[in-house]
Amino acid sequence: MSAKVIVAEFGSNLQIQSIGLRYEILRKPLGLKFTAEELLTENSETHILAITDHLVCGCMLLKPLHNEVVKMRQVAVAKHLQSFGIGNAMVQFAEEWCRNAGYKCIELHARDTAVKFYLNHQYQVFGNPFTEVGIPHLAMKKDL
Repeated sequence: MSAKVIVAEFGSNLQIQSIGLRYEILRKPLGLKFTAEELLTENSETHILAITDHLVCGCMLLKPLHNEVVKMRQVAVAKHLQSFGIGNAMVQFAEEWCRNAGYKCIELHARDTAVKFYLNHQYQVFGNPFTEVGIPHLAMKKDL
């Protein structure tokens, strides 16, 4: 299964569609919802989406932390398409986009279930385990 990876404009139909995917994969299992305020703050973030058959099947956000560091967050792939390389394609696209934008490092908070995925992409753990949204996480980063 191949997907086209793009940068979507905030407020576009595809970006709005990605909110539903993020809710289903990341929030609903934890009993969490998005607030309108949370979603509005995402206008300053880069929305990277994977598209198949004109539908969003994967997404991630890139939030600038400062001039050289960006935080990768809200990474999700549709359940029925996980393990088909869509997450890999999005990470590779994001890393190239970040390099081209002048970033030197990507940081992220990985759920414990995703740590192996990021280790396979040469991200390194830093700091101690912590709890975020009620589940274990590790801080990870990769120099570009």
